[in-house]
Amino acid sequence: MRDEMEKAIQRVASSGAYILGGEVEELEAMLADYVGVKHCVSCGNGTDALLLSLLAMGVGAGDAVFVPDFTFFATAEVVARVGATPIFVDVKEDTYNIDAEDLRRKVEGVRKEGVLRPRAVMAVDLFGLLADYEALRRVTDAEKLLLVEDGAQSFGACRSGHRSGSFGDISCTSFFPSKPLGCYGDGGALFTNNDDWAALLRSLRVHGRGGEKYENVHIGLNSRLDALQAAVLKVKMKFFEEELKTVQRVADEYTNAVVGPVVLPRVPVGYRSSWAQFTVQCRERDLLRKQMAEKGIPTAVYYPRTMSMQPAFAALGQPACPTALRLTKCVMSLPIHPYLTEAEIEDIVMTINKCSS
Repeated sequence: MRDEMEKAIQRVASSGAYILGGEVEELEAMLADYVGVKHCVSCGNGTDALLLSLLAMGVGAGDAVFVPDFTFFATAEVVARVGATPIFVDVKEDTYNIDAEDLRRKVEGVRKEGVLRPRAVMAVDLFGLLADYEALRRVTDAEKLLLVEDGAQSFGACRSGHRSGSFGDISCTSFFPSKPLGCYGDGGALFTNNDDWAALLRSLRVHGRGGEKYENVHIGLNSRLDALQAAVLKVKMKFFEEELKTVQRVADEYTNAVVGPVVLPRVPVGYRSSWAQFTVQCRERDLLRKQMAEKGIPTAVYYPRTMSMQPAFAALGQPACPTALRLTKCVMSLPIHPYLTEAEIEDIVMTINKCSS
């Protein structure tokens, strides 16, 4: 990969075309084909992708957007940024993803209260595993809600042949370096089969530009993918499926060898995770993390507080969802990437298993 990457970077450096352009257009076509949708619109980062999706859908003041209580801040942040109100929904304990039954209850509660207008659901494919879109669609169809797929962590994941990026009315992803498909900086993309939304998104990402360079027909933002990142991603896409297989082998080794004291992540039948994180649950999390740190094994906690517990959302007065709150106290993520050696995996497994004895 290194030789191809160096040639791609040099090609862009010599071209003088650094923002959007042919490299980006080729990448967008490649990604749309991979995901299986009509349109891919790239942008500056994954957070901007979420923001642009809401702008294109016309979500704003007075609207309620339902988001999981257990996720990264950006998911709810962009809802507030467009003037709408995030309504926090609990998640399933075994998959970490939004709970469709609690979603139904929260939508009913908002309708009964009569202050906000239920408008959209922003489902997150947390840690690389797709949300249960079949169950979610039953709710969104019945309630006439828009559905955004926050696939920032799940590019490459699939269910029954359908890939991440194809489940929302608009779907979003991130190419931040730590994501399953990461670039050499920031980057993001949106996916949709809606021609009008695709055209609007292409305008909004460049200051709401119209048919001419200095004609602006919308209030947009500056969120353009640069050609260097596109060139990097085009090379990495050639190796992407093989890297996913390698990461899956690491996940399988953890699953087959770890005996405790943790609860391992569950991937439902018919699903493939892209394993952005391998997140386990452990009652003695702090002790286990300490023992692993002493062995030089890094771990991380995603996430130490729910969205409803974030100071930025304190004024909403929404209580923490019970499952989400419980997860904040016990989750921890193990190292997982295509370049872990067998010796490193064995050391990680042995350290976890010894903690149970």
